Amino acid sequence: MKKLLCSLLLAACLAVPARAARTVPVQVDGQLLAVRGTLESGVTYFPLRTLLDTLGGWSVWWDSAEKEAVAVSNDVRLTADPEENTVTVNGQTYDGRVYVKSGRTYVPLRLTMNLLGGSAAWDPWLGGAAVTSRDAGHDAADLYWLSRIISAESRGESLHGQIAVGNVVLNRVESPDFPDTIPGVIFDRVDGVQFEPVKNGTVYDTPTAQSVEAARRALDGETVIGDALYFYAPALSQGVWINANRTYAQTIGCHRFYL
Repeated sequence: MKKLLCSLLLAACLAVPARAARTVPVQVDGQLLAVRGTLESGVTYFPLRTLLDTLGGWSVWWDSAEKEAVAVSNDVRLTADPEENTVTVNGQTYDGRVYVKSGRTYVPLRLTMNLLGGSAAWDPWLGGAAVTSRDAGHDAADLYWLSRIISAESRGESLHGQIAVGNVVLNRVESPDFPDTIPGVIFDRVDGVQFEPVKNGTVYDTPTAQSVEAARRALDGETVIGDALYFYAPALSQGVWINANRTYAQTIGCHRFYL
């Protein structure tokens, strides 16, 4: 009986299917792409042509004789071989699963970006991959989330006012009292939700073009609010704790800023 029970338990374990692949969002240099990647066994795969078209400056085609995808940009030549499961850049070959699905050649995203001089990192707040191109001025996740919190907090404000909101986030990154990354500051919950858009979900909305510009300027070091760490909009909040505990700096548009 014990042997039969053990056999049944073993059969049940073997019958449990492996965790299925799932699609995940991918953003490049702060731009969320319409095409999603596929996450499987901890690796994100993405269509090669879509990736390189987004990066720009690449010619991509399928070599039917060699049965591999080929991409060329200036003096860089990349091939992705689904039969050999390899990605080759300028003659240097690296192992990595490559497969074709619905006419698209999928490559491992992190490996491919590293070979092209960029990077790809998992963003837990996005639930997907953040891709930073080789010539990008800023980390993709930093630009993505900073532009979104600026847009959600100060949509309709002047560029000056939006840069100020970005300055507050960056000042918190530098402060020992807050997390040391931009997404960490935005999604900080140690003393409760710090930003209302995180609570109501508007931080996930597509940012305005002006908010993206404000984020870029703030990341480039443009400062309009000094060392301010807090702000609130009197029309939406009484700011009781801030008024009682922080030093007033100035008002820009609809927001009051505090040190």
